[in-house]
Amino acid sequence: MSQESSAKPAKPAKATADPAHPVAQPGSSDFIVVSNRLPVDRVPQEESDDGWRRSPGGLVTALAPVMATREGAWIGWHGAADETLAPFHHGNMDLFPVPLSADEVELYYEGFSNSTLWPLYHDVIATPEFHRTWWDTYQVVNKRFAEAAASAAAPNATVWVQDYQLQLVPQYLRALRPDLRIGFFNHIPFPSPEIFAQMPWRKAILEGLLGADLLGFQRPNDTANFLRSARRFLGAGVKARQVHVNDASGHFSHISRAEPFPISIDVAQIQQLAKNPDVIARAKQIREDLGNPTTVLLGVDRLDYTKGITHRLKAYGELLDDGTVQVEDAALIQVASPSRERVETYKQLREDVEGMVGRINGQHDTIQNTAIRYLHHSYPVEEMVALYLAADVMLVTALRDGMNLVAKEYVAARGDNSGALVLSEFTGAADQLKQALLINPHDIDGLKAAILRAVTLPKAESSRRMRSMRRQILAHDVQRWSEDFLSTLAQKAVRDDS
Repeated sequence: MSQESSAKPAKPAKATADPAHPVAQPGSSDFIVVSNRLPVDRVPQEESDDGWRRSPGGLVTALAPVMATREGAWIGWHGAADETLAPFHHGNMDLFPVPLSADEVELYYEGFSNSTLWPLYHDVIATPEFHRTWWDTYQVVNKRFAEAAASAAAPNATVWVQDYQLQLVPQYLRALRPDLRIGFFNHIPFPSPEIFAQMPWRKAILEGLLGADLLGFQRPNDTANFLRSARRFLGAGVKARQVHVNDASGHFSHISRAEPFPISIDVAQIQQLAKNPDVIARAKQIREDLGNPTTVLLGVDRLDYTKGITHRLKAYGELLDDGTVQVEDAALIQVASPSRERVETYKQLREDVEGMVGRINGQHDTIQNTAIRYLHHSYPVEEMVALYLAADVMLVTALRDGMNLVAKEYVAARGDNSGALVLSEFTGAADQLKQALLINPHDIDGLKAAILRAVTLPKAESSRRMRSMRRQILAHDVQRWSEDFLSTLAQKAVRDDS
């Protein structure tokens, strides 16, 4: 099978109805974001003037203001295999679609990105697979993304590469355009050297990342893991979070700096929705639909094995078995949005979760009450905020998570300082939300005790804890995250030039 794209010839994407915003020409963009996906989703023509709408993700929200002020362009796949689109303009962004063939989606994305890197970087909760054909295609696709960025960038532009799917792009891009200022942010954990050692192509990945001037990670521990791996597997000189990088001939090339930059949420949006009368009414309706229990507990996750959903269900089921929680008094809502449904591991997880929900409900439901309301759907942000307002207890029990923005959204929504957050210590959010009820999700007895404590937490203590967490979130929103990273990247460039 050829490693080159078999995508169809380019056809124009409807660029914009506004002639005041023509599509950017190659080589004219001063600020570029590179990510696996473009920040737009295709919709029916009747839902949008140009057939696209902005994606709801936090990364898009964080970077849209930057795009508006920096002549920004975004490079990424548009979501359809075997289709090539011309560049187009949407909102305040110039978009440069990168084509992927169906084979490349299977090998680069579903294969190497999500069946090799994802489990390896999440502490091998599931067993990673190492296939040379996946790796070969990962290199081909990363090079294509780098070439697209090099073509779009103006002289001395800033390019910010996002996440684990594109770890080779910084090195490829530096080779093509040494004038560029290159940043990289890793949204998921970075594993310890002992785990990263399993990666057959560990040197190539580290060298790919070190093409960046600045590397951002969610937690200080992730940063330390990366620096330790660079020292161990490359023999690199590392001092004060700086790596001295040599070129292929062994001569000094540049200094790459690694720092923690914990990502956050659009606090203003969540707060605004939490005050919306329609959202407040919806929250009340949710509780009424559950039979107005004394306590509503909530879990919101992608259906992923890293999220600890089965651990949460086991603990809650045992609380019902023990009689310490009564189905007449409490209800658990579990939102599990679909994720990677073509991957066998995820198919099995869905069967396991739905089987557990069925057994628990079968044992404990009454005619009037349901123990667990299981929802295998994705919901708009308005419905999510209504759920946050309806829930007395938020359960975040991830086995490993780069950050977990759901925990932060729940805190931001609780404007009256009520509610309780049970939070895994293995999430990046645990570093900032220290007044949550922190738990080890592998310790089922400890998890049960924390849930029970959250259900019975005195109002004064609940308010004190929530107030402290809200102060942290309000001071560190997603706009501050992007500003901190980009200002650090700019300062590094000034130091290097001086």
